Amino acid sequence: MGSVRKASAWLGLVDDSDDERYYDDDYAEGPEPGDSWVTDPRVRVADEAAQDQGTRIATVTPDGFRDARGIGELFREGVPVIVNLTTMESADAKRVVDFAAGLTFGLRGSIERVANRVFLLTPADYQIVSGEAQRSIGGFFNQS
Repeated sequence: MGSVRKASAWLGLVDDSDDERYYDDDYAEGPEPGDSWVTDPRVRVADEAAQDQGTRIATVTPDGFRDARGIGELFREGVPVIVNLTTMESADAKRVVDFAAGLTFGLRGSIERVANRVFLLTPADYQIVSGEAQRSIGGFFNQS
């Protein structure tokens, strides 16, 4: 329903016999659980195997703040999420980072900056192992 029609219906100038006035596209439900948008059957099989083993990691590159809901749903399922904000405007990117920080705090997870405008959200039962300690010891490629 267009905005002019909505305004006319709200003012009572037009009969709005359909119940679309309570339907908002911004909050429309996504695909049903079990529906998959992946067309390659190899990817679907790998995804199902990863779900069974609990070894999934999601990578999300949101276009705007509206995509924060998908990040939250994945994180609530216990999936670590890599959030790449490099394509977003800085104002929306800040909102997504604030949302992610609240999400990880509320679910007792952690958030870590991986690169410039790239963050890793991990649930409470995951441990992040940093490779920086190994670099300071002096490894194979240390030629000095």
